[in-house]
Amino acid sequence: MTFLDELRALLGPEHVLTGGDTDSYTLDWRGRYQGKALAVARPGDTEAVAAVVRLCARHRVPVLPQGGNTSLCGGATPDQEGGTLLLSLGRLNRIRSVDTDNDTITVEAGCILQAVQQAAEQAGRLFPLSLAAEGSCSIGGNLATNAGGTQVLRYGNTRDLTLGLEVVTPDGRVWHGLRGLRKDNTGYDLRDLYIGSEGTLGIITAATLKLYPLPVARCTALLALPGVEEAVQVLSRARAGFGAMLTGFELMAGYCLQGVVRLYPQQRLPFSGASAESPWFALLELSDSESEAHARERFEHVLGEVLEAGLATDAAIAENVAQTRALWHLRESIPLAEAAFGKAVKHDVSVPISRIAEFVRTTNGLLQANFPGVTHVIFGHLGDGNLHYNVAPAPGQAEADLLALQARIYQVVHDSVHAHQGSISAEHGVGQLKVEELTRYKDPLELDLMRRIKQALDPDGIMNPGKVVRV
Repeated sequence: MTFLDELRALLGPEHVLTGGDTDSYTLDWRGRYQGKALAVARPGDTEAVAAVVRLCARHRVPVLPQGGNTSLCGGATPDQEGGTLLLSLGRLNRIRSVDTDNDTITVEAGCILQAVQQAAEQAGRLFPLSLAAEGSCSIGGNLATNAGGTQVLRYGNTRDLTLGLEVVTPDGRVWHGLRGLRKDNTGYDLRDLYIGSEGTLGIITAATLKLYPLPVARCTALLALPGVEEAVQVLSRARAGFGAMLTGFELMAGYCLQGVVRLYPQQRLPFSGASAESPWFALLELSDSESEAHARERFEHVLGEVLEAGLATDAAIAENVAQTRALWHLRESIPLAEAAFGKAVKHDVSVPISRIAEFVRTTNGLLQANFPGVTHVIFGHLGDGNLHYNVAPAPGQAEADLLALQARIYQVVHDSVHAHQGSISAEHGVGQLKVEELTRYKDPLELDLMRRIKQALDPDGIMNPGKVVRV
């Protein structure tokens, strides 16, 4: 029997896709990477995943795990060789248990993030991971890339929200590590090793995640700001004034929100006149466990101080749930608007918050000096130092002409990130997009240790080869 014959016998022919049936799996959602797969396997449980991996190990067939296929760095797209088995985890989509006494939820890797949020809410709890792609991205992918999102400031990245994992190793064994323990000091932390490894060390099939009490009240406001320096000062005051209640702080260039309302006329900025044309905006939110009145009083007091200090030129506070959703919808529509306006050179970077204003000012200047007229499309999670620092075409510049400059633009931006002691990947991962970039900016010893870990856990090199680190 051939490899594919054995695979069909193992999973059933309906769960082994070949030919044109694989097309939607081998193209990333941004249309940036198009690969080829030997086949797409769709196992239905952990033991089936393990059996498929054992088969791949025996035949030395590379295997690439894929969740919701929302990777932004090509981490879930196969290469052009056509010899990789793409293993879709979409059928592993069960909520296994909810433990409200322990404040945990155990879910399978193919669960859509939004479904996990809803299951938590039905149990009277909050699962705080929140992303623009939450209606399509999967928990397995969130874990594989250590996804961040809009509430990292208070709750942390996916790694911080995870207590235990179930993982299929490259030789097809299953690590049953679904322990809902907040303290377990019994050796190396394998959980944290697998999270963020993008399927290069093993396949995460389930996870035990932290839950939190549902907030009693939320307060949300959009601020018009004169500059990034003022945004950093507002963040500092918000942290001092709100403490642990501060849930999110998003920074957006005026170009971004003004583009959203141009493209989507049904959306509106809650400002008029000069405030609507502000060069920068910040969206901030607090969550309170005490009362609506307590949250509102604190919120208005701190924002009043911000306005009196001249750090913001205007502020719009949401008066109800619908207005809160509308403000967040403005923020979440930026990537869609950006895609509609055409391809840009994208960067997902992090810089110490104290150096973000300097980074933006310096890098904007370097780009204009080297590529006159390019457009700066800057937004992100100021509260944790993560910026999506994107570069769009200059007026009249063809998209293809900008993309021809991509390598040079990357170098200018990433050199500046490095000079400001930042990271070239904050929350999107490395995938295949930034493999070569790592060799330029990562400490050689770090790279050597990463390669040693890869070789120790995946000696045959069959797990998502060509991603994150090359050995």
